[in-house]
This record gives sequence, C-alpha cells and structure tokens, in this order.
Amino acid sequence: MEQPRCKFWLPKKKRFCAVLPFKDSPFCGNHMVRSDGQWIPCPIDQSHSVLTENLESHVKRCPFMKQARTLSLQPYYCKGINAGKGEVEDDVSSEMKRHAVYRMSIAEFYKLTEKVQHVHASICDDIRESYKMPEACNMWINREIDSKIPFQEKHVIQQASILGNLEDSGLLKSFREKEQGQWDGRQQDDSQRAPAVVEFGAGRGYLTQMLADCYGIKKVFLVERKSYKLKADRSLRQKESLSLERLRIDIEDLDLKAVESLHGVHYLAIGKHLCGPATDLTLRCCVPERVSKSTSECGGEKTYLEGFAIATCCHHLCQWKHYINKEFMLGLGISKEEFNAITWFTSWAVDGDHGAEVSDSGLHLQLREKDEQSGTGAAAGVEGVVRSMQAVERAALGFMCKQIIDKGRMAWGSRNGLEARLVKYVAPTISPENHLLMAKRII
Repeated sequence: MEQPRCKFWLPKKKRFCAVLPFKDSPFCGNHMVRSDGQWIPCPIDQSHSVLTENLESHVKRCPFMKQARTLSLQPYYCKGINAGKGEVEDDVSSEMKRHAVYRMSIAEFYKLTEKVQHVHASICDDIRESYKMPEACNMWINREIDSKIPFQEKHVIQQASILGNLEDSGLLKSFREKEQGQWDGRQQDDSQRAPAVVEFGAGRGYLTQMLADCYGIKKVFLVERKSYKLKADRSLRQKESLSLERLRIDIEDLDLKAVESLHGVHYLAIGKHLCGPATDLTLRCCVPERVSKSTSECGGEKTYLEGFAIATCCHHLCQWKHYINKEFMLGLGISKEEFNAITWFTSWAVDGDHGAEVSDSGLHLQLREKDEQSGTGAAAGVEGVVRSMQAVERAALGFMCKQIIDKGRMAWGSRNGLEARLVKYVAPTISPENHLLMAKRII
C-alpha cells in the first residue's frame, strides 16, 4: 500500500509535495500551518526558526548542533575574530534601514542625497572599466570543458574577467613563479611551500575550477559556511597535481593563520560575489588588524598575502559594526545613521525596474525638490518623495552609494601596505554588481 504524502500543492512543479506528512496532519513539517506563538531564529543556525516555548528542547536535538561542536574544536575557529572592534550590536535589517529613512524630514533626505553626490564626485572619478577576456580562459569561453560542469555565459564572463584582471596586475605571473620555485630572498626559509589560492564565499567553487583549468594552480582552499550540492570539488579532486581543502566555516570566525596547511604559505585571495559584510570580514581575515584577538586568544603561524581580487555585491546588507573603514566614512562626514541609509539606497541600483536606462558610468542625479508645505510628496513625507522619484534617479543614487562604500574598502587596503584599486570588471548589462576590488602586496 502506497504511503500517504503531504497534501501541499507545489504550483511550479505542478504536483503535491512528496514528503511524508506528520502524524494526524495532512502536511509535512515544512508545510504545516505555523503556530501563532512567537518564532525566533535558532541560536545554533539562524537559517531556521523555532517556537520560543520549544527552544530548550530544540537546541538539544538541532541537527546543526553536531556540526557546530565539531567546528568549535577546529584550531582555525575563533568566534568573531574578523567581526571588527567596537560596539556590539544586532544587525540592522533592510526594513529597519527603510523605516529610519522614512522617519527623516524631507529637508534631511535631500541634504543626505546632496552629500552623496558631492562625496561621489570628489572620490569616485577614477573608477575605470577593466573588462578582460584572457586567452587562457578560452577553453571555458568556448565551452571546451567537462559537460557535467554547469555553464552560464554571464557567470563565465565574470569569472574570466576576474582572472584576467589578476593576470593583468601581474599577480598570477608572480604566483606561477613562486609555484615553480623561483623564490626571492624573503622566502628562503624552512617553510617553503607551494603558494595557494584561497577562495572566500566559494559556494560551489567554480571560480576556482576555472582558475585550476586555465592556469594550472596546485593548491586551493575553499571557504564557505553553507553546504552545496553539485560542487566543483569532485572535478577538482580528479586533478592529481591539485591539493584541495574545503573549510566549512563563517568567514567571521576564520583565523586563517591557524590553518596548519597554510603556515608559511604565500597565497592569493579571490571571491565572487562576497555579499555585503562578507567583503569586510574577508579583508580583515587576510590583513588582521594590528591589535586583535588574532594576536592574543587565537594566534597562529604567519601566512603571506600576495594580493586579492574580490567582486563585491549586495551592499544593502552591509553593517556599520563590520565595515572595514569607519574612519573613512566619518572623515567624509557620513555618520553611522547616514551609512545605514546609503546602504539601503544601494538596493535601488539593482532593483530591476530601471532596465538598461541607467548604468554606473556617467552618473547624474537630478532630484526635483518639492515644496514641504504642499504636494503629494510633502503630504507623504520622505516615503512620498521616494515613490515619486523615477527609477533611473533611484538607480543613479544607488550606484553612487555602492561606489562610495567600495572606495572606503580600497582606501583601507592602501592604508595597510597594499597597492589597491577599484575597477568595473564587467559591463552593467552582464551584472550591475560589477565592482572588483584589487590589491597586491607592495614589494
């Protein structure tokens, strides 16, 4: 006799859910009607939530508990090592940021948008296009790869341009020389090892897959907190000359110097796309702050950062508590509250409403100020003003804010002994998230 199945209809799949239902219920656990009680994120893994009254029992049997315990025993786990110093506070959600903007007076809103335009004009005029399609990546571009590897043209173009910019900067050449044993004077020590590539926010790892296929790297580390199916790991492990290590850990908690197989190793850091604060956490992970837990509680052997190429994205998720260069923002006259506002503005650059009518080049914003004493905008406050703005106006403001945030990250790299630059690595029609943060160690 066939077992009963969940009665929840899946419209996209045009069938009922195939999971077994709970006892005395027509639905499975995923599709049961939720209780009216208070639901809170699980303290072990916030990807799921639990009723407050069930929290104590849930924590004891949460399937993520074993994973959390195993991770806590790893030498490279150090809670919050890359979170940054300063105030301890909860994340500010996009909804909270939006409400804060709508609570502004119209005059305050216009003053902030004018400040954004002024700051952008003064610091963002040197961001250049750097669209690369290196010959070494032709095997991917021409689809001369394993048919089992997922192929999406827009992602291949982005990955190829990231690697092309690495090649153009000389970092890959320097990397290959070190691989071939052409060590300079500073590297003549007892811990000479093959240089490595560390991909942060690696996901399935296909940026590293392209790098391995096209440039023949020998040692890679994939850093990713989530578990994915269809990873590149199987294909990468088939390369006999390649050493692969996947670290399932949040970048915020990763003490890179405590990874034993990276001790004394020169490495490149790469990432596509590092959402919101993940970019800041990665920068702090690669170049620890002078006074941090990395030199006290956590410690570890020395590693050698040669440079990095990080494609930034999802700036609306950025958090003041994690941002790498608060001093930069404060120096521009941008307060914590204004930073939260401009991170919310960044979502307008990629909201999809403006189509191809605006790009991140030649930005120009013309806001039509409204009389605060009359008109729809004044009656509805800042929310009315925002709703009355054209999509291209909102997009232009969003692009400006994204570039200001990334310029602060670039300035931080320069301040910490790196030759840093910010480029647009693909056309906005390929992806509006087209900023690439590049840096290399100054010899």
